[in-house]
Amino acid sequence: MFFPMVGVIVLLYKNLPFHQIFHNPFDSPLLRRICLWLCRPVIVFIPLLMCIGCQKTQQNTHFQSAVSAHYVGRETCKPCHENIYAQYIGSDHDLAMDYATDATVLGDFNNTSFNHHDVTSRFYERDGKFFVFTEGFRGKFQEFAIKYTFGVRPLQQYLIEFSDGRVQTLPLCWDTRPKEQGGQRWFHIYGNERIPPDDILYWTRISQNWNYMCAECHSTNLKKNYDAAKDRYNTTWSEIDVSCEVCHGPGSLHVEWAEAEARGEDTQGYTDMGLSIRLKDDEDEEVTWLFDKSLATYKPSTSRRRQKEVEMCARCHSRRAIINENYVHGKPLLDTHYPQALEDNLYYPDGQIRDEVYEYGSFLQSRMYQAGIVCTDCHDPHSTRRRKEGNELCYSCHQSEKYGSREHHFHKMGLSGSQCVECHMPARTYMVVDIRRDHSFRVPRPDLSKKLGVPNTCNGCHSDRSTEWASEHFGKWYGTPKPEKHYGDIFWAASRCIPGTDVDLIRLAEGNQQSPIVRATAVFLLRNYPTELSLETLRKMLRDANPLIRSEAVTSLDILPPEGRVQYLLPMLQDPVRLVRTFVARSLAPVPINLLSESALKQRETVVREYEETQMLNADYPVAHINLGNLYLDRGEYDRAVASYKKAIEIEPAFIPGYINLADVYRAQNQDEKGRNVLEQALYLAPKSAPIHHAMGLLMIRTGEHKKALHHLHKAAILAPENTRYSYVYGIALDSQKMPEQAISVLKRTLSHNPYDPDLLVSLTMIYRDRGEFGQALKYAARLARNYPENQNYQQLEKHLIILADRQGEKPDRRD
Repeated sequence: MFFPMVGVIVLLYKNLPFHQIFHNPFDSPLLRRICLWLCRPVIVFIPLLMCIGCQKTQQNTHFQSAVSAHYVGRETCKPCHENIYAQYIGSDHDLAMDYATDATVLGDFNNTSFNHHDVTSRFYERDGKFFVFTEGFRGKFQEFAIKYTFGVRPLQQYLIEFSDGRVQTLPLCWDTRPKEQGGQRWFHIYGNERIPPDDILYWTRISQNWNYMCAECHSTNLKKNYDAAKDRYNTTWSEIDVSCEVCHGPGSLHVEWAEAEARGEDTQGYTDMGLSIRLKDDEDEEVTWLFDKSLATYKPSTSRRRQKEVEMCARCHSRRAIINENYVHGKPLLDTHYPQALEDNLYYPDGQIRDEVYEYGSFLQSRMYQAGIVCTDCHDPHSTRRRKEGNELCYSCHQSEKYGSREHHFHKMGLSGSQCVECHMPARTYMVVDIRRDHSFRVPRPDLSKKLGVPNTCNGCHSDRSTEWASEHFGKWYGTPKPEKHYGDIFWAASRCIPGTDVDLIRLAEGNQQSPIVRATAVFLLRNYPTELSLETLRKMLRDANPLIRSEAVTSLDILPPEGRVQYLLPMLQDPVRLVRTFVARSLAPVPINLLSESALKQRETVVREYEETQMLNADYPVAHINLGNLYLDRGEYDRAVASYKKAIEIEPAFIPGYINLADVYRAQNQDEKGRNVLEQALYLAPKSAPIHHAMGLLMIRTGEHKKALHHLHKAAILAPENTRYSYVYGIALDSQKMPEQAISVLKRTLSHNPYDPDLLVSLTMIYRDRGEFGQALKYAARLARNYPENQNYQQLEKHLIILADRQGEKPDRRD
């Protein structure tokens, strides 16, 4: 199916190291602790924000035979595949993009007006072309010509081309649904939200740029062709829409094979009929469908069927980033793309879809995927429609006598509750009208909703009822859920650093019961637990067969200092998958050259250049330059870091991380006045940005402007109360300025929302200790010792405070 992708961003290189630094409590006064924290690099490690369709792959000749295939177009395919061609015409893939004509434009351009937050736009035709008069650059109203249509169901977007080759996505969309369903109207893609011209999401800015954000997944053989020196695009394609060769690969060799067959010539020299990728079950692994009586369900005889097909679909039907444009059909997806794990900004803790993540990440969690079900078992790949409608599609494998009965679903027949998808594929609405279903095919778990804050399909329909009501009915109908922890429980606890969760993460990561994406997420979250047990598991995961798991293990090993990573990661520079080895190069980039042999140094530099190339693929987007700047800063190449951050700001002046990182380079060079100028400029652009206020507060601590520093640190804590670090630093700063009562109040309030945060517990312990309130200090030290039994410093701190409290005549009170 086609899904509009404009404005959707995903993470690329996750560069969020976890460093837990504990200073000896017996010789580290509080002021030293705040100074040590404030002198740490204030780098905002911004992951590269990428659209689902950031740019089109190119043909890779490295893996091809001496004679490479090239694109021939669907009209060449038609004579031999007329039935398939007929199914394809009018499909969502066929209509993914087109030129704006009377035949393709569905919106009302009959001199129609649309008002959104007092911005009135007008749509009209003139001389056979389509136009919109609306707010444009810097809020100035002007006329724009519609060049392309974008999508068709349930909405159609419109693209405007500028003289420098940029194609921008108009935020005003046409609802193509029938009028009785609320359609046949203009609407704004951000609903009731007003996006002003200085916002990074404004339609003329980079976040709404088609060339970067959307193009790869809407056309065939698309090449972005961005010229960084001239800041221009010359984007090209073989076919404007998603045609045959997007899935089947360049078809010239297959055409040659077919013509040779027709002439009766020998075709043994052609592998797989000259196809770039074979999307059927291999003949030597023929699949039969077996009936499982206990489940009353048919399953394929092998769970390893057509993995290439699933990964091929994932190129566009996933939340992923591109790391190399030389995609080769049939080669590992992670050699060119980076699909996201189940991160909490994208998915709910239990893996349900939250943000716009498309199907791949949720499908990988499903039992169906693990059993060997593939996309085309349910979806016709040519018409892009479901093979059957309603429950009949599910009954293709699941016996209707069992799963279609009221004894199974407990709802009246014919109502929504009797529909399989309503319980097992909950829906969320994106882009105002676009309903997407979760493809994890999960069993409803209302019992998880209260604890984890996740939705459940029972209360999705019965919104007037409580989760307890839903859990009670679910228990009566299906019994109590199995006692073992759901991975959602584990991920929820791990994201909050609850002690002891590392054991559960290790079990998930090392076991084979869960899908690779669940295991990869467990590996990702192990970074929150820098223990010997976690390190041992991460070392094991470096050898895992799945490259996504290996890549997450590489990044999680950032819990070690750079020199500590060498022995584990150096061999990984030779990993066959590009994603893994570029992660390794980035992790090893800060390692001093004296710790590497000549051959290791040469190998590292080779892959570092490969990492730089992955960033320069998207030199039109500011975060690529942020990532490069972070790389150069880690390597002490300050001039290059400054140039990279300045380039990020030049590309998108509203992109605040560029200013923060630029100021930090100046800090590293003892040029805080330059940094102050940069941050003041950023505050002018974004006066309510918590990261800027935090950075300015840190700068003023360094320059001795303590009163002003407290103002900015307080502002950051107020603007982003969910950010524990901001409140922690503000509390420490208060104490350093002889305001311990206020510091205690801030830290306690923050601790109430983050009860296991060791920095908060250490700080409260030390403040009370320095005030001579040893009994109070002991309460927090006891929590540290109990929560982190492996940390000998915490154990010693507790014992020391017991002695001090006893000397003072206080009865030790270690209760919370």
